[in-house]
Amino acid sequence: MAEKIDALAARYGREVAWHPYLLGAVYKVTGGVPLTGLPMKGEYALHDIVRSARYLGLPFVVPEPFPVATQHAARAFYHLQDTDPALARRFALAVFRAFFVDGLDISSLDTVKQVAESVGAPGDELGAAVSADAIKARLKAECEAALARGIFGSPYVVIDGECFWGVDRLPQIERWLETGGF
Repeated sequence: MAEKIDALAARYGREVAWHPYLLGAVYKVTGGVPLTGLPMKGEYALHDIVRSARYLGLPFVVPEPFPVATQHAARAFYHLQDTDPALARRFALAVFRAFFVDGLDISSLDTVKQVAESVGAPGDELGAAVSADAIKARLKAECEAALARGIFGSPYVVIDGECFWGVDRLPQIERWLETGGF
């Protein structure tokens, strides 16, 4: 979804406001678990994720381990967004690619810093920023806001108050944008 949503929105004169949050925080409230950890459904989900990536023409490898903690990357995004939203977006996409294409461990702060540097952000500055109380509070507030909006999974897109969950909703998202709703 991350690789497709901005271009799709732009075709209809819309912009996407990205809001990283932590699925682990959501799961604590909903009682959920990572999809890949569910008996039978997890094995199917991994197969479906790989198939969906092929369908969308996107490179993809199942990272090991999967899933991983993402708080460093999410905090880095918000730090970058405050100074350069375009850089934050490039960083977010680079993090997705580092994890889902290159199989890198994005739970590692060193990896997050390297990814940031690859898109032109100062990695050392970012290392200090993700540990700051203010950025930790910001991510916590974003998680709370996601829960307040009823967001329970990822990818999750809200258009004009209408919610769409899952990459398989891209055709519905496009129809919604094309028609103004249905």
